[in-house]
Amino acid sequence: MVIAKIRRAQLVSPFGVGAMNVLIDGTSVITGGLDHWFDGPDATKIDPGEFATSDWRLARRLKVKEFRLPPDYRDGGDITGVKNLQLQVPVSRFPLWAFCPYCKSLDKGRPASRNQLRCKNPIHRGKRPVMTQVPFVTFCSDGHLDDFPFREWVHRSQSTKCRGHLFLISKGNGLDNQIVRCGSDDPNSAYSGCGRSRSLANTMGMKDRDAGTTQLSEGLLRGDDVFTCSGKMPWLGEYSAEGGCQNNVRAGLRGGGNVYFPRVESSIYIPQTQISLPPEAEKVVRDDELISDVKTFVDILSGELNRAIDIVFDKRRVSSRVRESISAEEWREVIGLRLESTESDFDIPESNDLEDEQEWRFPEYQMIREEPTDADLSAYDPGIHSELSSHVGRVRAVDVLKETRALRGFTRGMGTSLPLQKGKQLLRRNRKDDDFWLPAYVVRGEGIYIELNEGKLRHWEQSEFAVERVKAIQRNEFRVAEQMGREAVELSPRFVLIHTLAHILINQLVFDCGYSSASLRERLYVSDKETNAMAGLLVYTAAGDSDGTLGGLVRLAGKEELNRVLFTAVEEARWCSVDPICMETGAAGQGPNSCNLAACHACSLVPETSCENFNKFLDRGLLVGTFDEPDKGFFSDMFSSS
Repeated sequence: MVIAKIRRAQLVSPFGVGAMNVLIDGTSVITGGLDHWFDGPDATKIDPGEFATSDWRLARRLKVKEFRLPPDYRDGGDITGVKNLQLQVPVSRFPLWAFCPYCKSLDKGRPASRNQLRCKNPIHRGKRPVMTQVPFVTFCSDGHLDDFPFREWVHRSQSTKCRGHLFLISKGNGLDNQIVRCGSDDPNSAYSGCGRSRSLANTMGMKDRDAGTTQLSEGLLRGDDVFTCSGKMPWLGEYSAEGGCQNNVRAGLRGGGNVYFPRVESSIYIPQTQISLPPEAEKVVRDDELISDVKTFVDILSGELNRAIDIVFDKRRVSSRVRESISAEEWREVIGLRLESTESDFDIPESNDLEDEQEWRFPEYQMIREEPTDADLSAYDPGIHSELSSHVGRVRAVDVLKETRALRGFTRGMGTSLPLQKGKQLLRRNRKDDDFWLPAYVVRGEGIYIELNEGKLRHWEQSEFAVERVKAIQRNEFRVAEQMGREAVELSPRFVLIHTLAHILINQLVFDCGYSSASLRERLYVSDKETNAMAGLLVYTAAGDSDGTLGGLVRLAGKEELNRVLFTAVEEARWCSVDPICMETGAAGQGPNSCNLAACHACSLVPETSCENFNKFLDRGLLVGTFDEPDKGFFSDMFSSS
């Protein structure tokens, strides 16, 4: 096994804790738990605080005190006194079973082995070819993972006494042509066995989704006995679990999309206060160690915040110039807010779920509209072109934003809901750190915020045309959700309209902004509730770095530029190169789970990383109308004279 390199952001998604990845030498490994992410050869020179980052809203949402960036590797050389040297994120070999590409014999390796597994079959006359890890693994709905039970499968028993050598023989494509055999078919072979064989057919599917039963669990053993999950978590070093977890288990491909669903929560940073801080004061407020010291003295002094601030400022030798840059009352407010953000209530029940997504995004929506001027979120009003004013109610040029994306757990199988505490328990063995930190990465970028005209939107979304088209998508979503055993997404005309608008905008912006479509991302602010009505979208750079981006996107928020971009995007949506097929056959549903109408790769889809909804719930018919009803789209009257 080699020492592999990976981008730090990929250790949050898609190769976070519990995910499998293939190294450059072909070894399949699984990313280890958080317990040893900050272990180095010299524990006295490890300072995890260097990797800490904060987002007060996201910390409250996920019930943690801080986030940490994945560690970067530093060799150090002959430099002395440097901290955080030679930090490596641990991985272990998985799956352990491997087969010989020549003789097809199976053998099991060790998780921590750095050497490639070689075939020991005597027929190779000492050449010992390198073995290839099998493509099959097993998993359950609670996130557990294990090797495929080849011995149990071929013998139809969990307690077989046969220790014959196993072979994995491929006779063609498909699972029914993958044969597990106990013993060689050569009577003179040293690899003998009982001679039983069995194909891998009917190992990957569900038998009854409602009951949670699988083909593998129901079909492995004889009679009515059920083969259940072992409860193993190899990414945490747990290769045995007393009693197992008793769930049904199913097989999957180690690179399959259903084996790992990372649960990543993102947040656009918004300031806690509207107080405008000079740079030197802002640096003090963002100093996590200083805030920690203030909290300690507040506890000692029974809540006297002003005295605690003075003591810490003296201890830290904060200059009088910095102290006097804002008033004592302002110091008290901003530091008090920082203290509040570190004191979340962590005593939550196992079943606790996250705050409703619409409620969670509403403060972001409000802040962007108010033209913030914070160092981590800055936006201004570039104005709206007169030709757009009947359709667009507000535009903001977001020249600075900071997004934090944190991994809170993962699921396997059908990607069902994941309670907050249950997800954290999959990330580490040390339970006491569950509510302390989670891995995250930070992107600084720019964006364009567009909000539709609320009056026109409310009138349009009540039309029969809009309601009926969204009902067609909703029916397909209900059907798929029922089959997969998950909660269906509730759709509305304004959601599908704004989501589709975001997609066609991304596809148009790439011609002018200097970024590829994979470097842009959508963030939707949609709600039809009276108390927090929203009808906005943010298209922003998703592939920036800690230094930010270069302004190619935000400049397109200007009156003339946005008018041209938006008009062109909507005009292009009137005709797809796959029409009339896209518009007409799409009326019955197309795309992922048939949850799109008039939307395909040629007109409306974007890279998966750019979309919040897996390229589902799209319909350009809502924007520009259909061939039969061209005047019913939200933007149809933009072209009424053409």
